[in-house]
Amino acid sequence: MPTLIDVYAKFGFAAEAAQLLETELGNLLLSEAIGLHGFRKTQNKALAKKILGEIDRKTLGQLIQALKKNQPDEKLQELLALALSERNRLNHSFYRQHNLRRNSEEGRMLMLADLEVIHERILTAYAAASQLADIETAEEALLQAQSGHLPL
Repeated sequence: MPTLIDVYAKFGFAAEAAQLLETELGNLLLSEAIGLHGFRKTQNKALAKKILGEIDRKTLGQLIQALKKNQPDEKLQELLALALSERNRLNHSFYRQHNLRRNSEEGRMLMLADLEVIHERILTAYAAASQLADIETAEEALLQAQSGHLPL
């Protein structure tokens, strides 16, 4: 029998997944900026701090739009759009949509099922973004290996 605490906990897990997705997309954008501005070869702390600040101020939707410019993969964009929609629903209307369901066992079961769908959709997008980050990291390591330098 699900309790209201179970609903609140699952809501928290879904919200955490959304923050992980935001962090991963920010990391991808930061990685792009590192390559674009040559930070591996020369340091520019002021510019790096400015770029990081700009990335940190972006909403999830803005992060997705910024990533879309350099990562036009349609499948990834579909996953990210769905995750954004679910995150927005979670944060802005989940409790309003479910209204008084929180007061009954059957209602809480429906809420938990909905939260599971939201959580899964956000995690799917996060996994896709993480895979993209891993691919970029692997490609970078290959380039370094070809140049005679391997990261330790």
